[in-house]
Amino acid sequence: MKHKTILLLASLFVVGIACKQFDREFSVNTNIDYCEAQALRTLAIVPSGSEGGIPNSIDGDDVNWHFTSPGSWTSGFWPGILWYLYENTKDNMWKVAAENYTQKILPVTHRKARSHDMGFITMCSLGNGYRLTGNTEYKEGLLRAADSLSILFNPEVGTFLSWPGMVKKENWPHNTIIDNMMNLELLFWAARNGGERRLYDMACEHADTTMKYQFRKDYSCYHVAVYDTITGHFIKGVTHQGLSDNSMWARGQAWAIYGYTMVYRETGEVRFLNFARKVADAYLSRLPEDLIPYWDFDAPDLSSGEPKDASAAAITASALLELSTYVTERDSSHYYYDQAEKMLEMLSSSAYKAGDTKYAFLLHSVGHMPRGGEVDASIIYADYYYLEALIRFKRLQEKRSILANL
Repeated sequence: MKHKTILLLASLFVVGIACKQFDREFSVNTNIDYCEAQALRTLAIVPSGSEGGIPNSIDGDDVNWHFTSPGSWTSGFWPGILWYLYENTKDNMWKVAAENYTQKILPVTHRKARSHDMGFITMCSLGNGYRLTGNTEYKEGLLRAADSLSILFNPEVGTFLSWPGMVKKENWPHNTIIDNMMNLELLFWAARNGGERRLYDMACEHADTTMKYQFRKDYSCYHVAVYDTITGHFIKGVTHQGLSDNSMWARGQAWAIYGYTMVYRETGEVRFLNFARKVADAYLSRLPEDLIPYWDFDAPDLSSGEPKDASAAAITASALLELSTYVTERDSSHYYYDQAEKMLEMLSSSAYKAGDTKYAFLLHSVGHMPRGGEVDASIIYADYYYLEALIRFKRLQEKRSILANL
């Protein structure tokens, strides 16, 4: 409780200072309204959560959504968007829509975890749903999901196995991808809400082991860390979706920034805050002028049209807004806040908004460049983190208003 009180006071102080420093503001409410309008367009073509699939992506030259099924790693983001819209508007229509799609996720929590993605699938959907409604069915599903995910933890290595299918296919005995940092939130939540203490301990050990082995000296991360299953020894760092084993894949670095910021929130351990800042600084130091990264920071010949990745920018903007509230040094807090605001401004411009051309919120994300999948596309997780970042920014503005009236 003492730790949380200190964090709250520090965040209010820092946000108050930061907001006084930044006169440049875009209309956050206008952009949230835009997201609401785009989501309504999607609901109009898939009106019920009990029908059809779950929106996943729209190819660059297409207008219509490609859909995915409950249990795919992206299946929780659309219900999560609906929950955020309900939270922001208090309109029961969004609650009904969110419940319809979240209900489709619940059966997934009765299955054995097939990969690390249980956190993505359930925290965005059931997690937001439980936070906003207190529905015990959602809570029970989250606890089942956490227990299922825990089976993938290897105590010899100290991390969770990410892709069981890659053990034989790629000869990666125990593989851990940087995306896995995002799924630790499910374990922390479960440990606080009736689950076993071991879930918390596993999450902390995973974060520590990843911090030790999955980052280079410049704090850029490997997409995949490969370990010996028996001895636990680190074997090598490789890529699966980046340019090369030694390049900095943009979305992977974004997952790391967000993940370690979240781990600090959940633990209060300063080593995680310090590390979140280092991986954030590595990302920010290499951004192009518009602050939207190319799909890989080491992509060659950027002048010839290498695709940008709006999803990485959205994830990072959301993470930096939270990070800015934990950093007590004024200049550093201002810096993270300012960079996040500029990212949101660019994502909210006509260069990145889908507008009338598609049902999605954003254009220009990259899913899997090496395979040519979802290149220069609209992708549901870009939309989810963009909306989350807008809502976080709005809350910081509201805190400023509170401080101004004290």
